[in-house]
Amino acid sequence: MLIHRVSQAARDGPPPPPSRKPRRSLPARLACVALCAMLGVVCTFAAFGAPAAPPAIVVMTVNDAIGPSSADFIIRTLARAAQRRAPLAIIQLDTPGGLDTSMREIIKAILASPVPVATFVAPAGARAASAGTYIVYASHFAAMAPGTNIGAASPIQIGAGGAASPEPVSGPQKNDTESTETRKVMHDAAAYIRGLAQLRGRNAAWGEQAVFQAVSLSASEALDQHVIDLIAQNPADLARQLDGRTTTTPLGTVRLSTAHAPLVYVRPDWRSRFLAIIANPNVALILLSLGVYGLFFEFANPGFVLPGVVGTICLLVGLFAMQLLPVNYAGLALVLLGLACLVAEAFLPTFGVLGFGGIVAFAIGALMLIDTDAPGYGVPIPLIAGLALGGAAFVATVSSVALRARRRPIVTGAEALVGSVAEVIGEAFQPAQPAVAASAPPYTGWVRVHGERWQASCAVPLAVGSHVRVMGRRGLTLRVEPLSALPASARGE
Repeated sequence: MLIHRVSQAARDGPPPPPSRKPRRSLPARLACVALCAMLGVVCTFAAFGAPAAPPAIVVMTVNDAIGPSSADFIIRTLARAAQRRAPLAIIQLDTPGGLDTSMREIIKAILASPVPVATFVAPAGARAASAGTYIVYASHFAAMAPGTNIGAASPIQIGAGGAASPEPVSGPQKNDTESTETRKVMHDAAAYIRGLAQLRGRNAAWGEQAVFQAVSLSASEALDQHVIDLIAQNPADLARQLDGRTTTTPLGTVRLSTAHAPLVYVRPDWRSRFLAIIANPNVALILLSLGVYGLFFEFANPGFVLPGVVGTICLLVGLFAMQLLPVNYAGLALVLLGLACLVAEAFLPTFGVLGFGGIVAFAIGALMLIDTDAPGYGVPIPLIAGLALGGAAFVATVSSVALRARRRPIVTGAEALVGSVAEVIGEAFQPAQPAVAASAPPYTGWVRVHGERWQASCAVPLAVGSHVRVMGRRGLTLRVEPLSALPASARGE
C-alpha cells in the first residue's frame, strides 16, 4: 500500500507553486505614497495650522420703552454672549425712557459683564432719552448714529411724592417749591449718573445737567462734549472703529479685535415678547377684568368649566404682570374692589347701588394704578372709560333681568299652586271631621293639580271630575273653590 502511494505521487509530479499577486510598478507605488503624504499634511493643517474663525459680535436691538421685557432680554443676551466668549456686545438703542427698576437691572448686568458692551443709539432719528441716557453712560463704549439725540434724563414719577419739577433749575440748586421727596429723587439720579460718568471717564457735568435741566444733545454735540466715544453709521462700522481699543471688565483689561469679526443679530425670543405683552399696563388691567368676570360666570353656572379656567388664567397672569410693574397698591385694591362690587351686584341685586359704587371704585383705582409717569407706562383714559362703561352695561343688564324676574309669577314650588286649576278625583267631597270643622271648610276631598295628588277642602260639595280653582294652601291641604262659583275674571274667561 505504501509503495503504491509513492509511485502515484511520482507519476503526478511535484505540486504547482502557490499563486502570487502581480507586483505594482514603481511609479504606482510612488504615487500612492505621495497621495497618503498629502492627505496627512491636509489633515494636520486643518487640525492645527488653520486659523480659527473669530467669535461673532452679538448685536441686540431695543426699540421700545425700558421695562421688564427689555431688561430680561438684555440680561439674558449678555449672559449668552459671555458663554460664547464674544469679543463685543452691541446694544442698538432707541428708547423714550422707561422704568427706573428695569434700567438699574440693565446697568448692573452691563457693569458685571465680562464682555465689553457698546451702546449704539441708532438708526437715524432714534433717541436715548431718560433711562436710555443712563444706559449709554454705563456702557464700556458709547456711540451714536448721525441724526440721533441723547438726554432729558430727569426722573419723573407720580404718587405720594409728587412729580419732578419740569421747570429748569440752575445746576443742583433747590427750588423752594419742590417737595422733599422730589429733591431726593433728583439728587439720587444725579449722583447715579455722575458715578457712571466717573467710572467710564465721560462728561459728568453734562450728565447732571441732563438730570436737573432735562437738556439734550445731538450726535455731533455729544461727541464734542465727550458724552459719547464715537459716531458710526451702523453696527459693522462701529465694530471696525472699536478695533484695537482697550477697556476694563471684571476680568481685567480687554483689547478689542473686532475689525473682521462677524455680526450676529439677536432678536427677542418668545419669553421676551410674552413679557412685553403682559407687562403693558393696559393689557394687565384688561386681564384682571377678564379674570374676575370669568370667575363670576363660573360661579353663576357651576360645571361650565371654561369660564373658570380662562378666568383663573387671566387673573393669575394679570397679577403677575402687576408684580412686574410699579403699581400703586391702593389703586390695585380699588380696582379689585370695584370688580368685586360689580360681581356682587349680580348675586345680590341692589338695583344698581353696588354696581354704581363698583364702577366709581374701578375708575379711580385704574387712574391711580401705575405709580409712574414714564413714557409707555400710563393707562389711557379712553381704556378706563371703556372698561367702566362695559361694567355699567353689565350692571344694567343684570339689574333689568332681576327686575323682570321679580315681576314674574312664581312658577315652581308650592306657592305656584295658588291660582292653578285642579280636577276633583276619587270620592265626592265629604263633610269635614268635627275636630277641624271650626277652622276649615265643611267638605274635604282629593284633587289632582300639576300631576300631583293633594288633599283639598271646599265650602260646598264637589262632584268627581269637576274642576276647581286653588285659592290657598294650609300645610298639606289646599283650599279650593268651584270654577262656577267664581266671577268670570277669576275663571280666566
